[in-house]
Amino acid sequence: MILVIDVGNTNMTLGVYDGEELLATFRITTKLPRTSDEYGVLLTQMLKNRGIEADGLEGSIVASVVPDVMHSLKGALVRYTRTRPMSVGPGVKTGIRIVTEDPRAIGADRIVDAVAAYEKYGGPVLVLDFGTATTYDLITEKGEFAAGITAPGMRISSEALWTQAAKLPKIEIRKPRSILAQETISSMQAGLVYGQIGQTEYIIKKVKEESGLKQLKVVATGGLGRLIAEETEAIDIYDSYLTLEGLRIIYEKNRKS
Repeated sequence: MILVIDVGNTNMTLGVYDGEELLATFRITTKLPRTSDEYGVLLTQMLKNRGIEADGLEGSIVASVVPDVMHSLKGALVRYTRTRPMSVGPGVKTGIRIVTEDPRAIGADRIVDAVAAYEKYGGPVLVLDFGTATTYDLITEKGEFAAGITAPGMRISSEALWTQAAKLPKIEIRKPRSILAQETISSMQAGLVYGQIGQTEYIIKKVKEESGLKQLKVVATGGLGRLIAEETEAIDIYDSYLTLEGLRIIYEKNRKS
């Protein structure tokens, strides 16, 4: 069994794989500062609650866009799971060649999503991740990471509304019954959700136009991805565990080394 961890700006998503089978998933907040012992206790307790012993893990892999947590998290993995965590970054085999102007600027999470989408669905493929940011990444038929678009995520946009406008409240992000809103909360929900749908459809359309890839496959993931995927035909596949799958695939590619 291996432990895979995706460290995002808002949450960490963890999964345990036995071969290709995903046995369990967990989620904890990223923003709360923790020591290695606090991470260790959390990890071992969550595993134990699912009937998994930490000393039964043979390896671990981490993709992180939050450098500040890595020292404590890696320390916890070494001390509490007895594994040497692999980090997605330079020197790690992925099977994806980055051909953008600054390859090192591409986040580990985006590389992992690209690996999973390409391995599972083939190329060319456009990978959408609806997280803290909403990202759109183009992977060619040859497995080249050719281009990426980054936009504010719906949670960021929502927070901007209620923190910057004194009379706007904090809201749940969900699709309202109608876009023809008649009060403040559904008005904000309509703007956020339908605005994201419109952005998604237009960016997909422009990527297809400028790349010339009219038959481009579109795969989405991320916490709010299902909400958008259910509302547009522009997205072909929604895969909630795409990032975890990518981590497993990268671990297997680098296992021997």
